[in-house]
Amino acid sequence: MKTTFLTLSLLLSFAMVSCDVIDRLMTFDVHDQSTFSINSGLPFNSPFDAPTPDVTTNSTSEFENNNTNAGLVKDVKLKQLKLTITNPSDKTFSFLKAIHIYISTDGNDEVELAYLDNISVTTNSINLTCTSKKLDKYIKADSYKLRTQVTTRETLMQKVDVQSDMTFRVTADPM
Repeated sequence: MKTTFLTLSLLLSFAMVSCDVIDRLMTFDVHDQSTFSINSGLPFNSPFDAPTPDVTTNSTSEFENNNTNAGLVKDVKLKQLKLTITNPSDKTFSFLKAIHIYISTDGNDEVELAYLDNISVTTNSINLTCTSKKLDKYIKADSYKLRTQVTTRETLMQKVDVQSDMTFRVTADPM
């Protein structure tokens, strides 16, 4: 009886470790980039949308580079979203009070991707807090839309250009 229990325990342990190893082997990052502008002269302390162009994904080639395809992708989550001011070069995020970024496609509802409230930094780059939403259907699409909602602390005297660098963690089934 003890031998049966020990054998069963070993088999279960091996199966769990094997699944973790396979998941790690089939997990990789997909990187996307987008830019948007926060226009000058807009009211402060009120949220408003900053126009954000559609993002064309490079996920198909990323999937192929990692020996998988969209049909085998089982889990996608945002790992990191970093914003960097590209123009004017001396501007920092001190003008920003809050930012919320949402993702959608034509066929899928909008969900919050990342956010940061009570911003009090004096640097030209910030990392947002990523939500834990499943993003499979958005990353598998040819393109997706980002909606950027910002609340400023002050009225901007000139337009601010921002680059967003997104890293998505992708896990695929082995086959």
